[in-house]
Amino acid sequence: MIEVKDIHKSFGDAEILKGISTVFEEGKTSLIIGQSGAGKTVFLKSLLGLYIPEKGSIVYNGKPNTEMTIKEQRELRKEIGMVFQGSALFDSQTVEENVMFPLKMFTKQSKDEMLNRVNFVLERVNLNNSNHKYPAELSGGMQKRVAIARAIVMEPKYLFCDEPNSGLDPSTSIVIDNLIKEITDEFKIITVINTHDMNSVMEIGDKIVFLKDGKKAWEGNSDEIFKTDNKAVTDFVYSSNLFKKVRKAYLSEK
Repeated sequence: MIEVKDIHKSFGDAEILKGISTVFEEGKTSLIIGQSGAGKTVFLKSLLGLYIPEKGSIVYNGKPNTEMTIKEQRELRKEIGMVFQGSALFDSQTVEENVMFPLKMFTKQSKDEMLNRVNFVLERVNLNNSNHKYPAELSGGMQKRVAIARAIVMEPKYLFCDEPNSGLDPSTSIVIDNLIKEITDEFKIITVINTHDMNSVMEIGDKIVFLKDGKKAWEGNSDEIFKTDNKAVTDFVYSSNLFKKVRKAYLSEK
């Protein structure tokens, strides 16, 4: 579990996060949504430990970040998997080398042990027999699956995804959403996703945190977001006619 307790983060005179508190649980996909400038990226980077809040704390499975030693912080980083917006694969390395990279960096496993683990996660993301291909030979969706394989190769407790569907077509986005959801359920990972994709919100939003002007304006799940009367949420989520129709149909059935 990750417990976020009243965190504040500023840059100069600009306060970006203004007292956010929430909880992220294992085995659930938690989505952070909100308009540009709402504080989503700063919030995600604070969870990753890239930014240190001036006030409040982030508690990882009972251990506040403010009380961690340098050694404990390093151990925490080994338990974190990250899927970057642009996949962030090494162009000069094969799929196998990209996925194996964290194992080489953080473990003392033998080559055979590393290869077995790489093959396991590549099979899990449906990329069998892609070991020796280079990123340029892959579609955008396949590159994203390689990024997910690399993120889970260390068997992380925490998985963070920054706009995982960015640049993907709708059908491929659904494949990526389902894959992240399946992996979260299967391995009981605490998954936090920063997204603008409302399809993701509706399909895999076990928990949704809506940020507005650096504050948590609403939280709930994909069913509750249909029923909320929170104007900030409805203005954001139902800005398109499609989702207005979906919500109307949903409410008429209840």
